[in-house]
Amino acid sequence: GEAGGAALRRAADKLFSLSGLFAVRKPKGPTSAAVLNLLKERLLAEAGVQTNGSKRNQVLKIGHGGTLDSAATGVLVVGIGKGTKMLGTMLAGSKKYTAVGMLGKATDTLDATGKVTEEKPYDQVTKGDLENVLQKFTGDIMQVPPLYSALKKDGERLSTLMKRGEAVEAKPARPVRVYSLSLQQFQPPLFTLDVECSGGFYVRSLVNDIGKELSTCASVQELTRTKQGPFTLEEHALHEDKWTIDEIARSLEHCTALLPGGPARKKLKTEHPGETAVICE
Repeated sequence: GEAGGAALRRAADKLFSLSGLFAVRKPKGPTSAAVLNLLKERLLAEAGVQTNGSKRNQVLKIGHGGTLDSAATGVLVVGIGKGTKMLGTMLAGSKKYTAVGMLGKATDTLDATGKVTEEKPYDQVTKGDLENVLQKFTGDIMQVPPLYSALKKDGERLSTLMKRGEAVEAKPARPVRVYSLSLQQFQPPLFTLDVECSGGFYVRSLVNDIGKELSTCASVQELTRTKQGPFTLEEHALHEDKWTIDEIARSLEHCTALLPGGPARKKLKTEHPGETAVICE
């Protein structure tokens, strides 16, 4: 009826007026882009906006500020409306992760989704050895990004090229910063790390490098981003059942206070030109 139509119009008006940054909790499994598409579909459906092809009269601008691997979970910062212009600062900013690594197994993707490429004994590795090695990876370090990644070559993702079986030469090492790195648990073959790092840092490369440094090999079993910029998993990341227009509006109000200087802030250049904010329209 007419009342329903008016309610949908109000929902659509509210949706298209949303602007700023908020955070969602990315589940394990889908890519970051797929999570964004799902979020977008949910919101457009709630507002009754037809999305079949050319009928889309209003475009919902939405993007995320830094890819999480499909096997990873945690904070994914989302920009909506004018907030999409602020995503560059999120790419460059600091992030926190909790990672579970496994000693003795290397894979082509450097995580549990890949094919095992090497197995080595690890019983010689002590907790002390691991703690000592972590010091080498703290501060300003050089890191080679993984071959399976969202970085691009000639406009195509390295992971896409790899899956097609094309030869991909390793990217050169680049400077990254590790603000803190600590061992939370050691139950061989598993070990748990807390990492706080700069933009452009790959936890998968870190775990792989730690394995080599210990004269064995290692890969990531589980990865959770617990913080990105000022957004924490505990406090700010919306679970899937809260992906609604009202919950996001509430979250945007709450989150604007977290950001320095509000939306007038100039877009910072990202440290790593290989990374760009993903915006889908």
